Amino acid sequence: MQLTRYKIKKNDQVMIIKGREQGKTGRVMKVIPGKGHVLIEKLNLVKRHAKPSSKYKQGGIIEKEAPLAIPNVMLICDKCKGPVRAGKKILDNGKKVRLCKKCGEALEK
Repeated sequence: MQLTRYKIKKNDQVMIIKGREQGKTGRVMKVIPGKGHVLIEKLNLVKRHAKPSSKYKQGGIIEKEAPLAIPNVMLICDKCKGPVRAGKKILDNGKKVRLCKKCGEALEK
C-alpha cells in the first residue's frame, strides 16, 4: 500500500497553476496517487481515435480528460476565493481536517 502525500481528494475544487490550461478551475473527478496525477472535469481535454466497441458505439475521434500532475494544481478555498495551500490539523474530537493556510478555515464540506 502506497501512502499519499498529496492533500487533494475527489470532488475538490482546484485551479490549474501550470500548463496550457493555466488559470482554469474545475472539480477533481479522480485521483491517481500511485502516479501523482488527477483528472479534472472538462479540462485538459485530448483527442483519441477509438474503434467502435461496447463503450464507444460509433467510434471515431473521442475527446476525453487527460491526467494532470498534482503539483500543477492547487485547492480553492471557499472563503479566500482563490488557490491556497492546505495543511492538516487534528481536532479535539480526534477528527483530521484539511485547513486553508491563508485563513485557517476548514476545507472539508
